[in-house]
Amino acid sequence: MLNTIVTTDRKNHKESIELAAYAAEKLGIKNVKRNRAALPEMREEYGVDNILVAKKGSFVLDTLDGELFFHPNMSQLRIKNIRMGDEDHMTAAMDLKEGMSVLDCTLGFGADAIVASFVTGEGGSVTGLEASPLIAFVTGEGMKHFLATNYELHSAIKRVNVINADYNEYLKTLPDKSVDVIYFDPMFRHPLKDSHNINPIRSVADHRPLELSAVEEAKRVARHRVVMKENSRSLEFARLGFDTIVGGKHSKVHYGVIKL
Repeated sequence: MLNTIVTTDRKNHKESIELAAYAAEKLGIKNVKRNRAALPEMREEYGVDNILVAKKGSFVLDTLDGELFFHPNMSQLRIKNIRMGDEDHMTAAMDLKEGMSVLDCTLGFGADAIVASFVTGEGGSVTGLEASPLIAFVTGEGMKHFLATNYELHSAIKRVNVINADYNEYLKTLPDKSVDVIYFDPMFRHPLKDSHNINPIRSVADHRPLELSAVEEAKRVARHRVVMKENSRSLEFARLGFDTIVGGKHSKVHYGVIKL
């Protein structure tokens, strides 16, 4: 179903072998011995598009569009800027404060969830939903094993709770007014041309547009705000009822806000 096999790096470390076995059981995919074979050869031999490679303490998903692996990416710089007193447009759109709870419905690489986790602090909570089993696995395991040299970044990463779930169904299970902020960052209806860093995620991501029914569920569940990230020129804000827009004048990305 996942069109994926799992294997180890070329060196076949004991830890990598154990991680590959763990991933195979967790995802229900075939575990294949590497035998120093090149990934393109293995892709052709087993007729799959994706190969999950277990390395020491981490996983890399090799897709037809490139490699997908967990890294804090821009969250590290954004946290540094927040500490220096600069405004972060996402957390401003959320009106995020220490101790708040956030449900990130579209986790992806996890950068936005990490920033939210930093701002909400030890007294807050951030849960990240990811519909793709492969992305959820790579990001979740990456967060577990990543060792950040900065304590605040490290703590923010470790506090994010990753769940492989479809937000359309998950939201229905939550009580009214049970989360402070609900956040959506769906795949843009009109992708930014220079977003090369997310190309590897496209082939395994959930491309369904955000629907009004999900926004209505989010409004029921959220206490404070519902926020959506989109292309600054997108018509999705108007279609889905996000009547307040937050973002820099020249920014290619804006945040739509529904205040509750």
